[in-house]
Amino acid sequence: MNEKVEGGAKWKLINREKVQARLEALKNIDLYIHMEMTMGAYTSHRDQSVHPASNFIKNAKIKFEHGMITEESPYRVGLKLEGGWVYAEGMTHWDETENDRLILSGNAKDGKLIAALQLSKEPF
Repeated sequence: MNEKVEGGAKWKLINREKVQARLEALKNIDLYIHMEMTMGAYTSHRDQSVHPASNFIKNAKIKFEHGMITEESPYRVGLKLEGGWVYAEGMTHWDETENDRLILSGNAKDGKLIAALQLSKEPF
């Protein structure tokens, strides 16, 4: 899946250099973060052998001093905060049409969302 259009967003495979540049542009400013991950949480009702796991955070305020995306896909994005780290692993796609925020997703081979990371100056 190289490109997918969904809800007006145009998802493309991550361009590491462009995402790294966007991270640089967002560092040391107050941001809102949205991050989620799901591994079977929506399918365990159909298959009792699936161990559901998920996390969700929305509109928490953060400021990071260093942001980095790994060199190989699926990508890991790490954000160094004053008191610790935030990282999201498994990122595969991004919406490059966004200029003021960074929206990344990790999608399974069938296109279903596994993980998401969004950074914005405004709440989501």
